[in-house]
Amino acid sequence: MKIASAKQMHDTDKSAIETFGMTEAALMESAGHRVAEAVKKMFGEEISQKSICVLSGSGNNGGDALVAARYLSNVGARVKIFLTGNKSHRTESLEMQMKILRSMGVEFQQLENDRAWERLQVTLRFTDAIIDGILGTGFSGQIRPSALRLIRLANSSNKPIISVDIPSGVETDTGAVEETAIKATCTVTFGLPKIGHFICPGAAYVGEIFVDDIGLPAKLLTDDIHQTLIDDELAATLLPEREKAAYKGSCGKILVVAGSKGMTGAASLAAKSALRAGAGLVTLACPESLNEIYETKLTEVMTAPLPEFKSGIIGGDKAFDKILDLADNADAILIGPGLGREKETQELVKKLVETADKPLVMDADALFPFNGNIDGLKLCKQIPIITPHFGELAALLEIAVEDLRKGLIEIVRKTAQDYRTIIVAKAESTVVAYPNGEIFISPLGNSSMATAGSGDVLAGTIAGLMKQTPFAPLAGVYLHGTAGDIADLTKCEGLIASDIMENLPAAISKLRKLRRK
Repeated sequence: MKIASAKQMHDTDKSAIETFGMTEAALMESAGHRVAEAVKKMFGEEISQKSICVLSGSGNNGGDALVAARYLSNVGARVKIFLTGNKSHRTESLEMQMKILRSMGVEFQQLENDRAWERLQVTLRFTDAIIDGILGTGFSGQIRPSALRLIRLANSSNKPIISVDIPSGVETDTGAVEETAIKATCTVTFGLPKIGHFICPGAAYVGEIFVDDIGLPAKLLTDDIHQTLIDDELAATLLPEREKAAYKGSCGKILVVAGSKGMTGAASLAAKSALRAGAGLVTLACPESLNEIYETKLTEVMTAPLPEFKSGIIGGDKAFDKILDLADNADAILIGPGLGREKETQELVKKLVETADKPLVMDADALFPFNGNIDGLKLCKQIPIITPHFGELAALLEIAVEDLRKGLIEIVRKTAQDYRTIIVAKAESTVVAYPNGEIFISPLGNSSMATAGSGDVLAGTIAGLMKQTPFAPLAGVYLHGTAGDIADLTKCEGLIASDIMENLPAAISKLRKLRRK
């Protein structure tokens, strides 16, 4: 499923009207009906005994909410509508819906004096649910004081809230929330999901998402939209079935260059995750003084001791030459987890990036040498895959983390294009950017995965898939998020990185079942 920006959705609606002959009124009618259906589903047969408070702004988002109010009134719900915003800014479609509702005898209240606000507070105390049609997908920047007051009152009511298209106060293209936003129980969105539904902080306000095409022509929901959701439908296409004649060599020989004194766990997690992702052979190239630890710790992973320039830290020409020899027999290289940031290690990483002509996954400490010098990634023989968290990506680009968050999608898109790099930006919703400008967003994963080592598992998973599929970054993100969600069912906040790793086979099993449907 594609994911739209505010402009893309606006252009889609415009094309539906101008090219396909649909009307704004028809689209509004369909959207409002879907919202009403969501409310009815929430209460079932009891909807006729429920009170619904509808909060409407002056735009078409408010018009959608008013259509929902009409449908709910028709099935017996007690509906009260409160309006905010400048009366002179009301759209023609909104005015038309108000006229219909007035004729039906539905109660309206413009929030323009203290008495109206007092009535709202009484209504919120006794209502069963709230429909949020205050602000739409066109909102950005600061919330007007009256709308801000309304949002805060709605949130403090502790009643279920159904948001129309996007929770009021969330910016559609960034997920930014300046002061506060509606904390929705669910969001009914139209045409396509929006970027802000998946990027925090906005993603934390959305609740459950229901997507309805509201009758928009399918062609309009795919053309010229370059953001895609990593959902089950896409995932089913990412990892081919393993052939009956497969053998360990055909499933991927992965070289992992990782580990340093005090950071043995990162290398172990990455190497074992590559195996759990289905790689046939994994070799861990590690500092020679730590090799015995890894020989004991890792049963199925082969180890290759590397010359050190000091105890537990690799660097220098001898280590570089040994890695190149090992790389000759590898299908892909993962470098970085727990590697350390000594100057000699950084020099080795840069030299390897410039020299090795193999698919390359770069994580953690392998990115550090390129901070402020991201041009160095252009020297890779093949397009590298980098897996930074926000702090690491901000350091690479020499920008503040907050600025990165505010412009995440376009920043990672441009960076991937400019530096010929596949970027897997790890966050609450992981974003994958390709050099051709395509963006993929994962809705998978959970807050229990905020634990040391989960990034090492992701890097290892992607590396382990490199021989199995050309879509290793996307498949890796899907499997990692799915494994984390499976682990969360029993581990909750006690989840550790190895729990994600151990559930990778279960995630692959789910993916296989999707493929066979």
